[in-house]
Formats: sequence, C-alpha cells, structure tokens
Amino acid sequence: MMQQYLGIKAQYPDTLVLYRMGDFYELFFADATKAARLLDITLTQRGQSGGEPVVMAGVPFHAVESYLAKLVKLGESVAICEQVGEVTGKGPVERKVVRVITPGTLTDSELLSDKTESVLMAVHQGPRNVCGLAWINVTHGELQLAQCASDELGDWLARTSPSELLHSAALGAGFEERLKQLCAGLGVTLTMRAQWQFDPALGQRKLLELLKVASLASWNAQDLPMAHAAAAALLAYAEHTQGQPLSHVQGIGVQHDDELLHLPPSTRRNLELTQTLRGEAAPTLFSVVDSCMTGMGSRLLRHWLLEPRRDRTTARSRLAAITALRAGAWQVLREKIKGSTDIERITARIALRQVRPRELLALQLTLGKTERLAPDADGLEPWLTQLAGELRPPPSCAGLLTRAIAPEPAALVRDGGVIASGFDAELDELRAIQDNCDGFLLDLEQRERARTGIANLRVQFNKVHGFYIEVTQGQVDKVPPDYRRRQTLKNAERFITPELKSFEDKALSAQERALARERWLYESLLEQLQPHVAALTRVARALAALDALCALAERSLTLAWCAPQFVNEPCIDIRAGRHPVVQARLAETSAGAFIANHTNLDARQRMQVITGPNMGGKSTYMRQVAIIVLLAAMGSYVPADACRLGPVDAIHTRIGAADDLANAQSTFMLEMTEAAQILHRATPNSLVLMDEIGRGTSTFDGLALASAIATQLHDRTQAFTLFATHYFELTEFPLKHHRALNVHVSAAESGRDIVFLHEIAPGPASRSYGIQVARLAGVPAAVLHHAQQTLAALERNASISQTQVDLFAPPPDTQSTGPSALESGLAAMDPDTLTPREALDALYALKKLAREDAR
Repeated sequence: MMQQYLGIKAQYPDTLVLYRMGDFYELFFADATKAARLLDITLTQRGQSGGEPVVMAGVPFHAVESYLAKLVKLGESVAICEQVGEVTGKGPVERKVVRVITPGTLTDSELLSDKTESVLMAVHQGPRNVCGLAWINVTHGELQLAQCASDELGDWLARTSPSELLHSAALGAGFEERLKQLCAGLGVTLTMRAQWQFDPALGQRKLLELLKVASLASWNAQDLPMAHAAAAALLAYAEHTQGQPLSHVQGIGVQHDDELLHLPPSTRRNLELTQTLRGEAAPTLFSVVDSCMTGMGSRLLRHWLLEPRRDRTTARSRLAAITALRAGAWQVLREKIKGSTDIERITARIALRQVRPRELLALQLTLGKTERLAPDADGLEPWLTQLAGELRPPPSCAGLLTRAIAPEPAALVRDGGVIASGFDAELDELRAIQDNCDGFLLDLEQRERARTGIANLRVQFNKVHGFYIEVTQGQVDKVPPDYRRRQTLKNAERFITPELKSFEDKALSAQERALARERWLYESLLEQLQPHVAALTRVARALAALDALCALAERSLTLAWCAPQFVNEPCIDIRAGRHPVVQARLAETSAGAFIANHTNLDARQRMQVITGPNMGGKSTYMRQVAIIVLLAAMGSYVPADACRLGPVDAIHTRIGAADDLANAQSTFMLEMTEAAQILHRATPNSLVLMDEIGRGTSTFDGLALASAIATQLHDRTQAFTLFATHYFELTEFPLKHHRALNVHVSAAESGRDIVFLHEIAPGPASRSYGIQVARLAGVPAAVLHHAQQTLAALERNASISQTQVDLFAPPPDTQSTGPSALESGLAAMDPDTLTPREALDALYALKKLAREDAR
C-alpha cells in the first residue's frame, strides 16, 4: 500500500494528497505533519516504510468538505485520491487521483459561498514591457484574455480578483518580487508552472481545439500572442486539476482597459464596494443593492458593479429593462425565481462529470420553473424578451432528468437509490430480487419452523456471515441432516441450508450488480447531458440576468431611486443625492433622516473646494457622488431625485489615512503615491476625489503640495474634482481659478457644543471646529482648555505676523501671574460659616465667574 501511495504522491509533489482508506482520507509523512498543523488534527505513527516510521493523520470521509474548505482558504491545493477498484483480498485496492482542488478551480457548493467566485488567472511576462493575461471562472463558460503594460498589472488583478495566479518559473527577479507584493496585498495564491507551458503557439492551438474552430477572428482574439501564452498554461493547469478538458467553455472574451470604467484598487477600497475598510462583507454598496433570490444572480450583479463599461449602450438596455419591470412584473418574477438552484455551477459540474444526484434533481425542478418564467418576461422590453427566449430549457433535457433521477435520490451514487424505477429494466429486475428478500426470508422461516418443529427458529442476515438459520442450544437435537453448521455461539448455533445458500448467492450478487448498474447508468446519464451543456449555460445566464434586474428594480422602488439621464456634454448634475449605505444604516438605527445634497459640475465648473468641520460629512458627500456615477455606469437607478451624467472614464480617489508598512510605505508616502497615480492617469472625463491631501507632513509642506496638486487638476488635467481640505488658505484658490468653486459643510454652535447640519452650502467654511469635535470624542477638559489657549495665541500671532508660538507652553492663565477671580472667590469663602441661603448665592456667583473665565 505504501508503494502505491508513494507512486501517487510522486505525481503531486507540491500538493496535499488525501488518500482514501475505508471511511477516512489519510495523509502521510510531510503532508500529515502539515495538515495536522493547519487543521488541528491528531498526528499518529503506524508501522515503518523504508526504515522510517509512517507518520499519518486523517479526516472522516463524510466531513471532508469542511476540512477542504479550511485548506483552500489557507491557499493549499489538495489531490483527492479515491478507491476505484474492487476489494479482492489480493494486494491493495486500486486508487487514483480523481481531481485536484486548488483556490482558483473550486466548483463545489460546499467550498464556495453562493455570492463569490473562484477565479483562476495566468500571467505571462512578454517583451517590451507587455504582460499577457488569461483568466477563467471554472463554473462559467467563458475564458477571458487581455494584454496590458507591466505597470497596469495591479489594476487588472484588483479588477478580476483572482483566487489563484499562475506564473512562469523563469520570471525576472524584479517582476517576480513585484508579483509577490501584489498578490500578498490582494490575498491571491501564487502557483509556479514550468516555463515551457507559457507558449503562444501552444496556447493558440489549445484555444482552437477548445472552441472547435479554425480561427479566433470571430472573437477578435487572434493578435494577442502574450495572452495566448498565458492561456496555454491556464488551460493545461485547469485540465490537470479537473482531470478532463473544459468542454463547457463555449467562448472567449477579450477585454481592453479603455472599454471599462477605470476603478483603481484605492477606489474599490475607499468606496467600500464589496468590502468595508475593515474587510467585512457588510455594510457595503454591494450588500445594499443585492437583494437577488439566487447565488448566480448575486454573482452577476457583483460583476456588473465592479466592471461597468464606459460605453452607455449596455447601461441604457439595463435601465430600460428595470423601468419595464418596475411596472409590477418584478414581483411576479421574483416570486417564481425564489428557490431556484444554482444552474450555472451545476451545469459546470455536469460538464466536468462531478455533479451529484441531488443537484440533478434540483436542476430538473428549476428547469420547470424557468419554463414557467418565460411568458412573464416576454414582451416587456426587447432585452427582457430576449432573456425570455433563453429561459426555455431544452425539452429533451428536462424529460431525461425526470425519467432518470429518483424523486428522493441518495446523496452519493455509491449508496444506490439514485436512478428512478422504470428507467432501466435490468436495474428494476435486480432491485426486485432485493425487494423480495424480506418476503422470501419470512416464508423460509415459517416453512422451516413447521418442518423442524423448532418454534424459536429464526432466519437472519449480517454483513459478516451473510444469511443463516439460528437455533438455540436446547433445540439443536431437532436440526435436520441437510443443515450445515456456519457459526457456534454461546447460546445458539447458526446453520445454512442448500436453499438458503442458493438464495444468498443470488441476493448478494443482485445487490452488487444493482449498484454497479446504477453507477454505469449514472455515468451514461452524464454523457447524455453533455450535448445540453451549452443550452443549460444560456438558461443559467438568462435566469441570473433576470434575477439581477428584478433586484435592481426592487431596490429602486424600495429606496426611492431615480433613473439617470446620459448626455454627451461633460457634466455631473445630481439633485438631492444620497449615500445609499449611510442612508440604510441611519434607517436601521433610527438615527434620523439622511440629508440629501446637490452636486453640479460641468465644463465651466469642474472643481469644488470643500471645507468644513471633521465629522461634518465631507467624505460622505464626496463618496456619494462617486457611488451615484458608478451605479449609473452599471445601468442601475441611482439614489437621487434627478441625475444627468456626461461621459466618465474613471473614478479616482485619495481618501483616508493609512500606511503600508509591509511594503515600507508610511502614511504620507502612500498618500503621495496614490496622488501621483491620479495625476498621471486622470483625464478631463475622470471624476477625482481628493480628501485632505498633504496632511501627513508639516503645515507648509502640506499646503504647498495641496495647492500644486489642485492647480494641476484644475489647469492641466481638467478632471471633475471634489477637493476637500482643512487648509483655509486654499479657499483663496477659486479667486484665481475660474473653474473652481468654494463650498462648505454647514455646522452650528450651541454654547460650547457643535451641531452638524450635513448640508453643502456655497462659500468657504469659517472655522474647522476641531476642538469641538475633540470634545465630542471625549478628550479631557484640561487638554481642551490648553488647546483653546494655544489656538487663540496662534490666531493672534498669525494676524500680526509675530514669531511662531511655543505649542507646548502651558496656557497663560495657568502661569504664575496671580490667582484668577474664581480662585480668589474660592479662597475668600468659609463654608463652615455660610447659611444655606448664603451658600446657594455663593454657588451662583462662582458659576458666573467660571463662565467669564471660560470666555
């Protein structure tokens, strides 16, 4: 057995091999040590191999999915080695690896969240600083190709979010290090493959064979040699892990950077599209808009959100469909979609011959639903009518599944009871023998009792000894001569007769033959389903699209969103815009209504210089503008009363204070790096959010940089810009730059407190209210008092151009300049001699002195 294991392990040296032994999957040697550490399972030793003790660890086969999920989450790859032969008693049972599970090739529902995808990507470093990219979601029927500059690789990785990235073993040292840094920051597993696998000619040949065509011209994919090289390694790896070709891949998509709305990694992070800044799944923009009834609908909606196109054709089609659904059809459709299974993943598992019986039953039931859905979507709008046509499943497929799969199939084929009665005559005959077994045994028991006169004679069965007749020791003398002793117990004897032996051979062989027949029929069924894979994929995509559109229709009505209007002239005109995530949180916590704000940027006014207090809502306002632009680009209604948008090619953001110590970047360095990327890549059609730029260095340095960056964005880049700052010197910027305008977030003082109004008003703010915000945060009163005195001194000195004030000197009223009026009053008071009335009067007097001191 160890020879067999070592032979298998030699084929998968860098992969954990789960070796099936009865009811357990075992790991040996280094694999066992590693698995014990990662899974917190027991490590044992048994016997020796090559003079060394066999170290082993195992997990139960019925709970293997939970262990696999943990290993894959940790970035490990696992080879599943199953018993494929029969137990003969002569040598070990035949075993082979049936599939390899890696982070980028998951198809099991148990290992994947309904709303997330597992994406496998390959990158090839070509000449002249060009990178070839190929990626695929194994459950999806399309392979994506792209070529990009080396310095754009990080943007592509952030956009596609691969779970696993393949690269050549012969990368340049600098490129390999950069690749490791990018993958570490995004949580991507890196997998090295042999250099010869990244071959452009091999990749083109593989793509032609996969699609069964003579040219890639139909997909405009013929002139992408670097992408072909990446595709060669990608397809070889995917086929290796799945154990067969990806027959369900029916097409190629070629992506170009200038076709999509550019969303850099910083924008995806700062706008909290699918993850909060703390890495949580909610509350995010996706969590607010996703009310889909199926996992595949949620995944498609997520794809629309993260990859909107610059061209407005697709967005207009989606908006038209949502408008048609809002009339009332969305409710009917959603009710019928509810409870549908994940056709997309099941179809992929059919193509890969990995589907389970209960998944086929769920597919059969969902195909019935989609057929009833089609008439409800037909005729509403051109795109919905097209989806309705694709929702109708192939009739022969649904009929085949109905005839073949039992109404309540077993979880696994090896358990039997999967194929429906009446589907196969031979299987029905073998089952009849098993079904009649109980009746035969009861009849035999009655006949033998009558023949022998043994009243307590019993005919029974167990898996070890098969069928037998049991007679108690006190009745053994009545046993007929044709009984043959099979087993002796303490109080009984067990016998076999020629008749019972004949039936045993027939019954046991019938059971084994029935299971073998079921396995064969199930494999034949999967083979018969292969021609339907393309049609089932179309049904899955249509159902997912309809689900996503109904979700957007529901959100637009529930949250009172409006349809954006697309125009050709440059503008971002939003009436009563709202931040959907903040508004939803306020509604959940009953913390009050969200304050909506207008935004107007056009060819004459491209920049807003935004001032106001911390906590006033500057960042929320800026983010809501970006989110509204993004939702419109994906074809959704938007959280506003009205919205007009001109062409937009990118959303750039520089928001928040953070560092990247792992890559030796301080807070200020990271801030300047992101600012530099924006200045290099922004265009007149870009939306730029700049929040508190220059605050990570000295006041004069920061002010100089902020002024220069604002000037560059205004004069040269001419991008639509929201520029939030606490440098009041920058409020002079619009006086000399005619396309800029001052606005501020309103706030009001009430005594020593501050009330945030969250309204955007024209003109600059008069104060920052930093000390008031510090008071709300719970800063000690002594510190606040010191800060107030220092602020007053700074403002006085700034007005008369005196030398810099000592920021760390104690406040003037605490220095040795004599007691204050309050202190003098307290010193002159003798509490022991005061009457109650005098004490009350003295308390009021002291309170008055305290107010005067505070002023």
